[in-house]
Amino acid sequence: MAVARLIRPLRKALINPPETLIPVQNPISHLLYNNKMGGEINPFLISQTHNLIRRNYMSEMRKSAFKDNLLRLVRNEIQYELDRSPPKQLPTKYESFTIDDLPGEQWIRLKRKFRENEEIKVEATMFDGAVPIPKSDVPGIKEDMLLHITLIINISKGDGDVLEISCSAWPDSIEITKLFIRRSNKTSHQVYDGPEFKELDDELQDTLYEFLEARGINDEMAIFLHEYIRNKGKTEFIRWMGTVKSYIESK
Repeated sequence: MAVARLIRPLRKALINPPETLIPVQNPISHLLYNNKMGGEINPFLISQTHNLIRRNYMSEMRKSAFKDNLLRLVRNEIQYELDRSPPKQLPTKYESFTIDDLPGEQWIRLKRKFRENEEIKVEATMFDGAVPIPKSDVPGIKEDMLLHITLIINISKGDGDVLEISCSAWPDSIEITKLFIRRSNKTSHQVYDGPEFKELDDELQDTLYEFLEARGINDEMAIFLHEYIRNKGKTEFIRWMGTVKSYIESK
């Protein structure tokens, strides 16, 4: 019985908790609560509330100013690129090849058929390296750079094996670096992929260059690809800046 007398008041308190237990999250909610309940408003809380509102306002103003400045810089950069050297419309064909530009990617793909049953696919990277070329022996004259593009050429006939040739595309020439046969029945173990191209017999090297030239892969293609990739680089940069601008505007 004594325990029951102790539990009843406690249970009553839990069911009807006193007003002093009502949580107050911040000065503003405290003021609103006191005003609603007809209580006296503490001047100190009024001061705290004003300071909180002012800090929030200043924080939002700084965020807005930063966003506006960032957007201005991005827009200016886009406009500068468009005014300085606007990108040209990228072609969709080169000789007998169709071109897949792959927007947003760092490479392109060219395809064609050769004769009756030969499929040729050329994958070209964007500029992925460069070698310096001394411009002059005069002090203070900077070096020129020869930009480099990697080509991966796959030549196949039906579902059979694939001849894969790796090349370097320089501004006015194509240089074979490696070739090997990719088996149609892929194996899990590492296969021998042959020697470096330069280690082959000179006559065999010349014959392989003629083999590629007959299929439209030659020095003229290297010249075309350098112009194409240079223009694609401008297009991709402006597209990327536009994506950044859209992201900032959405925040």
